[in-house]
Amino acid sequence: MLELGGRKEDAATDLIKDSTEATFMQDVVDASRDVPVIVDFWATWCGPCKQLTPALEKAVTEARGKVRLVKVDVDRNQQIAAQLRIQSIPTVYAFWQGQPVDGFQGAVPPSQIKEFIERLVKLGGGDDGDPLAEAVEAAETMLAEGAAVDAAQTFAAILGEAPTNAAAYGGLVRAHLAMGEADRAAQLIDAAPAEISGSPELEAARAQLELARQAEKAGPVAELQQAVEADPTNHQARFDLALALHAKGDVAGAVDQLLELFRRDREWNEAAAKTQLFTIFDALKPQDPIVLNGRRRLSSMIFA
Repeated sequence: MLELGGRKEDAATDLIKDSTEATFMQDVVDASRDVPVIVDFWATWCGPCKQLTPALEKAVTEARGKVRLVKVDVDRNQQIAAQLRIQSIPTVYAFWQGQPVDGFQGAVPPSQIKEFIERLVKLGGGDDGDPLAEAVEAAETMLAEGAAVDAAQTFAAILGEAPTNAAAYGGLVRAHLAMGEADRAAQLIDAAPAEISGSPELEAARAQLELARQAEKAGPVAELQQAVEADPTNHQARFDLALALHAKGDVAGAVDQLLELFRRDREWNEAAAKTQLFTIFDALKPQDPIVLNGRRRLSSMIFA
């Protein structure tokens, strides 16, 4: 029987374990070099945790070694919780190659847990694929090459066969954004089936929609750059410069400015730099070099 915070006394012990401040680096950061590691932040007094943790344990066990689960009691490991800015529980982070790459808060339904783990399995190279995966990949290629209309048609065709295919639904939203149809993209997000409304693919689409809205209001890069150079402590100008750079397609430049702002004052404007970084990361693929490098640099600042 699974107990919250308990250790499974069977072959799954290596897959599911409790961690402490003394073993966190080994259990999570080091272990994630080989396989994605899910970290469940919980507490004995947390009611939703008692629902989420057993569901996570079940899903991880069913993944047969393609992911691992590490549980952290925030009351007994307050330093870790503070370093990762855990503000509510349950909170779940996923680590891969030593860096946090995904996560969610709250006691989400089993369907969302399954999608979350499937995403990690794919990221870790252990996914066996599905019948529609090639069609989704083809549509993604069209979108990347600028054929947004063709991509949208392909994503729509996939959804005709599988209405709850999160990858296709998120792709359809992004295709409409690429066509400059932000309002239509917002409508699609609002109309998403409940089963996938909280999926990583839809979260990525929401992040891209938010960035597209920001781009509509972005200021001129040259003027903002001059303002930052004239006064490096002008945090608002630096933040606006990051928005403008992203709007012009310089995602790496935007991340650099936000990381510099976070380094200078991580709490400025209610941690706006960190929030914006996560929005950008969420809008990209987890394995994107900009995401991996940006998360690594952000983590080094948080843990410093």
